[in-house]
Amino acid sequence: MAGCIVVVFGVLVLVAGMAAAQGQVPSPTPAAAAAAPAPTPDCNGILLTYNFEGRAKIRPYVADRNKQPYSFRANATVLNSGTRPLKSWAMLVTFGYGEILVGVDGAVLTGGGEMPYNTTQDAGNATSFSGYPQTDLLTPIATAGDISQIQAKVGIVGTLFAGPGPFVPLPTALSLDDPAYRCPQETNVSSGVLSTCCVLTPEAEANATVINANATDPTKNFLPRGTGDLVITYDVLQAYPSSYLALVTLDNNAKLGRLDNWRLSWEWRRGEFIYSMKGAYPSEKDTTGCIYGAAGQYYQSLDFSQVLNCDKKPVILDLPLSRYNDTQIGKIDHCCRNGTILPKSMDETQSKSAFQLQVFKMPPDLNRTKLFPPANFKIAGASSLNPDYTCGQPVPVSPTEFPDPSGLDSTTLAIATWQVVCNITTSKGAKPKCCVTFSAYYNDSVIPCNTCACGCPSNQRGPTCSTTAQSMLLPPEALLVPFDNRTQKALAWAELKHYNVPKPMPCGDYCGVSINWHISTDYNKGWSARMTLFNWDNVDLANWFAAIVMDKAYDGFEKAYSFNSTSVGKNTIFMQGLEGLNYLVKQTNMSGSDYLVPGKQQSVLSFTKKLTPGINVVAGDGFPSKVFFNGDECAMPQRIPMSNSGFRTHLSSVLSLVLVLAASAFVLLQQ
Repeated sequence: MAGCIVVVFGVLVLVAGMAAAQGQVPSPTPAAAAAAPAPTPDCNGILLTYNFEGRAKIRPYVADRNKQPYSFRANATVLNSGTRPLKSWAMLVTFGYGEILVGVDGAVLTGGGEMPYNTTQDAGNATSFSGYPQTDLLTPIATAGDISQIQAKVGIVGTLFAGPGPFVPLPTALSLDDPAYRCPQETNVSSGVLSTCCVLTPEAEANATVINANATDPTKNFLPRGTGDLVITYDVLQAYPSSYLALVTLDNNAKLGRLDNWRLSWEWRRGEFIYSMKGAYPSEKDTTGCIYGAAGQYYQSLDFSQVLNCDKKPVILDLPLSRYNDTQIGKIDHCCRNGTILPKSMDETQSKSAFQLQVFKMPPDLNRTKLFPPANFKIAGASSLNPDYTCGQPVPVSPTEFPDPSGLDSTTLAIATWQVVCNITTSKGAKPKCCVTFSAYYNDSVIPCNTCACGCPSNQRGPTCSTTAQSMLLPPEALLVPFDNRTQKALAWAELKHYNVPKPMPCGDYCGVSINWHISTDYNKGWSARMTLFNWDNVDLANWFAAIVMDKAYDGFEKAYSFNSTSVGKNTIFMQGLEGLNYLVKQTNMSGSDYLVPGKQQSVLSFTKKLTPGINVVAGDGFPSKVFFNGDECAMPQRIPMSNSGFRTHLSSVLSLVLVLAASAFVLLQQ
C-alpha cells in the first residue's frame, strides 16, 4: 500500500512540473531563436535567407497600435551553393516597417552609413549589406562543403514600428546587389523565415570569364577594378606578423569635380591603430584609446608616445606644400598639396593624392597573411563648393603594380590591394552652391541671384525675410557689398526707380560664390562681356575653374583676356586663372570698410558675329544658359536685363568703373 502511494505521488509531481513548464513562455532571444532552415536541395545558386528571431515591445507606448516601437533581432545568411565563387558579396534587404538598425555583425552597410541607420530615410528602396570581414564566398566543390567558407551570416539588431503579434514583420524583398544575378520572389519557408535562390542571368552566364570552381587561392580570380568619380586604392606594401605598411591613393576621375583641403576618414573594424604616417597626418594625435584599451594590454612594451593615432574613426588631412621635402613626414609622390585634387581635364598631375601609413594589428590577426582594410570610407572637401561623395566598401582587386624603385625594367607587386569607389551624389532637394547675376550696358539695374538660390537656413535669427519673394533689382555698386549690408542700397534704388518693395523683403541667396555676367558692348561685327567672380566664403579657392554654356554665341567666342580659356565642345567654354593669378581669396576685412569684402577676379571675353549670323545679344543670346564653378552648377537668374535706351551709357560707365576699380584696388592691397 505504501509503495502505491509513493508511485501516485511521483506521478502527480511530474504532471505538476509539466504544467508549470507550459505556463512559462520565454521571451525571444538569439539563443532561443530557431535556427535557419537547411538549404533547399534545388538551389544551385546563391541562397539568401532572412530569419526573424523575435521582438519585444519598448517605450514609448503609443495609442496607434500599428506605430508601436519594438526592438527586434534577426539574422540573414548568404550561402554559395553554386559552381562559381561569389566575390565581394552584397545583399539587398527591403525593410517594410520603418526599421532603424542599431547594430550589424558580420557585415557592414555598403554605403558606409552610421548607426543608428534609418532604412526608410537613409536607404531609400533597399538596404545593402556588404560582407566584412568575409567578403568572398567560395564554392562547395572547392571547400568540400566547408560551411565557414561558403556561407556568411549577418546579425541584425534594431527597432521597428508595427502592430502586435501574432504576425511577423518580415522584409518585403531579398536580393543580391549584383546585376549578374537574378533573384526570384522570396518565399516564406516557415513562420519568420524568408528565402530566395539567386542564379546567374543568361547574359552573365554567357559573358562570364572562366573561373576555376576548385580555386581557393585568394590571389587569383579577382573582380575587375571599378570606376567612379573618385577611386581610393589601399595597397599593402610590406607585411609583418603584427603590422603592415600601406599606401593610400586618391584618384579623381570626375570631369569637373574637385576637392579642396580634403578630409578622409574610415573605420577600423579589428582594433588596428596608426603608428606613423608620411604624406598626410591625422587631424588629432590621440593615444588614449590605445593606452586604456586592448592595444595597451597587448603591446605593453610599446612606447605609445610615438604612436600617431588610436581613434577607431581617424580623420586624415593632406600636408601643406612646404612639407613635401620633409624626410620625416613627406617625400611621397602626389602628397603635400593642401588637400587640393583637381579634375584631369584641368591638370592631370594634380588629380591624385597619396600617403603612407604603418598600421599595427591586434589578435587574432597576428599573421603576415591576415590582412584586412578599414571599412566605411568617407571623403569630403573643406569648401562648401565641393561635391558630396558616397563611397562603397573596399573590394579586393588584383595587386597594384609599381615600377622598380632602382630603375630596372621590372615591376613590383603590392602584397594585397583593395579598391573603394566613391561617386558624387546629390541629395533630394539639394541646392546649388554658387549663383549668377546678370547686368548689361543697356539697363542700369543689376539682376541679383535668386532668393535662397543656395538654400535658406531653417533657424534664421533676426528680422523675418521672405523665402519666396523675388529678389530685388540692385544698383551696380551693391554687387560689391555682402547681402546683409545691401538693404539700404536696395531700398534707396527701389525708391529712385519706383520699384515695388516686398513685405517682408526677400531673403539672401546664401551662396559662397557669385558670378556676374555683364554685357559690355554690342557692335555690328562683334560684342563683348565681362565675367566677375566673387568669393563670399571663408575659404581661399586655389586653382579655381569655371565653365559657361553659350547656346547661340559659342561659335563666335574669340578669347578671354585675363583668364585662360578653351572651347571644349558642346557649347561649353572652360576657364581658369592665369598662372600666378589662379587664387580666389576668401572675403576679408579691407581697411576703411565696415563690412567684409569678397575676393574678386574678372576678365573681358570677346565674341565675333561672323560665325553666328542672326545672333541677338540684347534679346538674350549674349547670356549663358548654364554656369559651372569648381564643378558645381550654379543657380541662374529667372530673368534677363531688358533694353532701356535711356540708361545704356549710365550703366556702362558706372558698373564698369565700379567693378574694375574695386578689383584693381583689391589686388593692390593684397600685394
